[in-house]
Amino acid sequence: MAGAEPLPVPGDAEGGGNESVGTVILAGSANLAIALAKLVAGLFAGSSAMLSEAAHSFADTITEVFLYVALIRGRQPADEEHPFGYGKESYVWAFIAALFTFVGGSAFSIYHGITSIVAEEKSGDFLWSYIVLAISFVAEGTSFLRAQRQVAGESRRWGVTRSRFLRLTPDTTVKAVYFEDSAALVGLVLAALGLGLTQMTGDEIWDGLASVAIGVLLFLVAAILARSNASLLVGRSVPRRIHNQIAADLAEIPVVVAVPTLLTMQLGPGDILVAAKVDFEDEVTGGEIEEASDEAERRLRARYPGIRYVFLDPTRGAAGRHHMDGGIE
Repeated sequence: MAGAEPLPVPGDAEGGGNESVGTVILAGSANLAIALAKLVAGLFAGSSAMLSEAAHSFADTITEVFLYVALIRGRQPADEEHPFGYGKESYVWAFIAALFTFVGGSAFSIYHGITSIVAEEKSGDFLWSYIVLAISFVAEGTSFLRAQRQVAGESRRWGVTRSRFLRLTPDTTVKAVYFEDSAALVGLVLAALGLGLTQMTGDEIWDGLASVAIGVLLFLVAAILARSNASLLVGRSVPRRIHNQIAADLAEIPVVVAVPTLLTMQLGPGDILVAAKVDFEDEVTGGEIEEASDEAERRLRARYPGIRYVFLDPTRGAAGRHHMDGGIE
């Protein structure tokens, strides 16, 4: 049907999951290398901003490890203990990663910046700090460009804007890498500004303020990612236009009179559950209801391959009354 908005689920495309793994591995490798460089430069220069940036990169490195675990654990097949699969476990690890970004990066940066301002610690030579910041910007930029290419490709594929894709996609790994790399680039600029102002004015407060600003930036990123993962853990529905399209597809089945209730849930990055109360024509037989249910499942999966489970409950309803405008907007 023209105008239908496909579901932004990278995992339902062949190779999409592997692309997310590659994005996470590249980001983690880059973060580890530059974290060590920032730590050495920060200790050599005595810069709070550089040490905060080192903590930022170390936190991002551990975060990438959690995101890698999320990708691997979330792919486990369904079993008797977890009949709907392990997709939600990926959201658990992604939520832990967001918390670690707050504790390991944000809290340290803000605390270290404040103590630096209060203690009025003197900084040393900033030359190596500038060199490390420049190299880090290139490394972080490379990782960010990969994440941006993935986001741009997926958003074009699904016919949505990048901002809408990032807001609605259940692939929390690419979202986390995108936001963390964006914050890393901004953090590098803040650190450079702090160093530059401290060097020009001779006032150490600028270096401390840059550290605090980096901490606040990390807090915002952690809050955004934690909120998104918490919503998916609770059981988020699909976007509204997709909800309406599912309702329309069910209503188009010849023996269906109404779809009074339609419920959807994101079970994982590539798995969706659809449950609906459906009013069938009174004169149809049990066999015809079974055929209609099979047809509904074929239609929905053909349009949205991410749909894994479809449950229909025959129930009475008012003709033509369909559950529209559900889901998230």
